Amino acid sequence: MKFGLVGTGYWARVTHGAVLADHPGVELAGVWGRDPQKAAEVAAELGTVPYPDFGDLLGQCDAVSFAVAPDVQGRLGIEAARAGKHLLLDKPLCMSVDDADQLVAEVERSRVASVVFFTLRFSQAGRDWVTAARDGDWQGGWARFLVLALTPDSPYSGSLWRRERGAIWDVGPHALSVLIGGLGPIVTVAATGGEGDLVHLVLRHASGATSTATLTLAAPKAAINVEMALWGPKGVTMLPRDSSDPKIAFRAALGDLLHNVESGEVEHPCDVHFGADVVRVLADAEAQAARSRSLPAR
Repeated sequence: MKFGLVGTGYWARVTHGAVLADHPGVELAGVWGRDPQKAAEVAAELGTVPYPDFGDLLGQCDAVSFAVAPDVQGRLGIEAARAGKHLLLDKPLCMSVDDADQLVAEVERSRVASVVFFTLRFSQAGRDWVTAARDGDWQGGWARFLVLALTPDSPYSGSLWRRERGAIWDVGPHALSVLIGGLGPIVTVAATGGEGDLVHLVLRHASGATSTATLTLAAPKAAINVEMALWGPKGVTMLPRDSSDPKIAFRAALGDLLHNVESGEVEHPCDVHFGADVVRVLADAEAQAARSRSLPAR
């Protein structure tokens, strides 16, 4: 299957591009990015060709892999779906509910397959844990993403959308994707903002379970902690730590999309509908957190 790669940043090169260029079931047809020089450099690195125009790239591929800012991904994803291209998207799907709904509508109209790459849902440890969790009688869960992600030596230090929108949109999708996988859809969220991008979420799931999430991209180095767990009558189950290369998880996401295209399936547990559900929770939580920060101190 011929894939076009959209994006020229770190994640596009070392994860999306590297796997697409190496996969036996894929021909990497070309690269497009907003900076033509970077697109040419990435294309040369991956052994393919750059395209100066996004529409020209669409004309040469069957599917598109997106590794760009989420506000850009939404707009270009609609264009790709309208052209009948299958979509391998990254998280978060979009930065607004309206954009997410428009993308979902176009995917449904065009009947193309879609997968959103929530890394933890496609890692082997994450997949096994979520599958096992579905058989449990869980009453609640928690997620902590206390990370230090935007330091000068980070490959994401130049990511403007991460700096502007913070942890709720960067690590929030990771937390929600796994909590939803284990406890079911989220029906309500309450959010309180802390210092900087720190946010605390309280989530109620359709199953009746409740969960919490604490998120920040600016944790003190000594406090860095990533932890996810579910609890219930059988005790506590912790998501195993997974230090494997994210390319392994991306290869699994790509494999799922290829399988769906070959079988004619358009639904997937992590398709655009799921991605849009996550966006709705994040947007609600962001608005609540902003209001809480504006309240006068007592």
